[in-house]
Amino acid sequence: MRDVLPELMRWWRAGESVAIGTVVATWRSAPRQPGAAMLIGPGGEVVGSVSGGCVEGAVYELGQEVLESGIPVLQRYGVSDEDAYAVGLTCGGILDVWVERVSPDCFPALGDVADDVDAGRPVAVATVVEHPDPSWLGRRMVVRPEEAALGRQGRMGSERADDAVTDDSRGLLASGHSETLTYGPDGERRGQGMRVFVDVFAPAPRMLVFGAIDFAAACARMGKFLGYEVTVCDARPVFATTSRFPDADEVVVDWPHRYLEAEVEAGRVDGRTALCILTHDPKFDVPLLEVALRLPEIGYIGAMGSRRTHEDRVARLREIGLTDDELDRMSSPIGLDLGARTPEETAVSIAAEMIAMRWGGRGHRLTSVSGPIHHSASEADLPARPPERPLQHALPTSTI
Repeated sequence: MRDVLPELMRWWRAGESVAIGTVVATWRSAPRQPGAAMLIGPGGEVVGSVSGGCVEGAVYELGQEVLESGIPVLQRYGVSDEDAYAVGLTCGGILDVWVERVSPDCFPALGDVADDVDAGRPVAVATVVEHPDPSWLGRRMVVRPEEAALGRQGRMGSERADDAVTDDSRGLLASGHSETLTYGPDGERRGQGMRVFVDVFAPAPRMLVFGAIDFAAACARMGKFLGYEVTVCDARPVFATTSRFPDADEVVVDWPHRYLEAEVEAGRVDGRTALCILTHDPKFDVPLLEVALRLPEIGYIGAMGSRRTHEDRVARLREIGLTDDELDRMSSPIGLDLGARTPEETAVSIAAEMIAMRWGGRGHRLTSVSGPIHHSASEADLPARPPERPLQHALPTSTI
């Protein structure tokens, strides 16, 4: 919902009702991830996308119905790879879309959510999208970290469900991704029947690039493209300048290991943080890697250098007591084997490795492998409901 939030808030503040379709679950090659949203405005306007064009027509029609009735609907689009093209889901994937009406009356806390997002404060919106009791559908809670001043807003429907969803939503806030959770009808952990979509709005993950070289400038550009907040750090002030790294959010002059220790102490390094260590100089990267590899949680640790540099680096790290398990957390030499030569190509190689490690990809050419393109839940994990709905192939031209 983040991408459409400014337009949604414009209508919400004007007291208008808007239909919003949100992707809450995907399987196989669905083109957009949970949280992707599309608005159908009070005048039939369309903002955003749930599938990149595959099912927007069907969601538009359903959104108009929901605007009229006020009854939310969880709808599945796409039934099989064989039938997907015929019904409009040309990518061959399957996605569940939750369509609801949003207005100041039915979602009074939306203004607080928007304030949190604008301020960079983590917040999650948990919504019941499936339940055997229809009166539970659409109930929502706004969940924040335990230390947040505003706390929790709304209820699921029972104290047990409230507590379970709150705990799990805070876990998703820490990891920074949205997900549909399954419970028993009263919030039982091992039960079935209630599905709750948790839409997470967390600050951008961080990419810390160490070493103010030309490769770092390319990595900074790539990091911004991927949605990271990028910091470039180097102990040499003549090289670590904002003019050399215009794409970085921050350029820091400090010893790399000292800067990382300070960021860890301040709580600004977590399991989504990526470290790109491009110094390939022992006096910089060995103390830095000693700190990084001993951190309990960090998303990615990559270190640049030749095979010989790598072997020397590993030997030095062993000498200061790092274990094999700790060394295995290091991607060195950094990046995937793309044959990269230029700084820009190398940045693509590094980004490709980061993405593969995040999602469990193998780094092979897609033409040489079979099976799903996107790594996700298996087909056997598909919930039995909701039923499929025939797809429309296009939006009315007046609404585009």
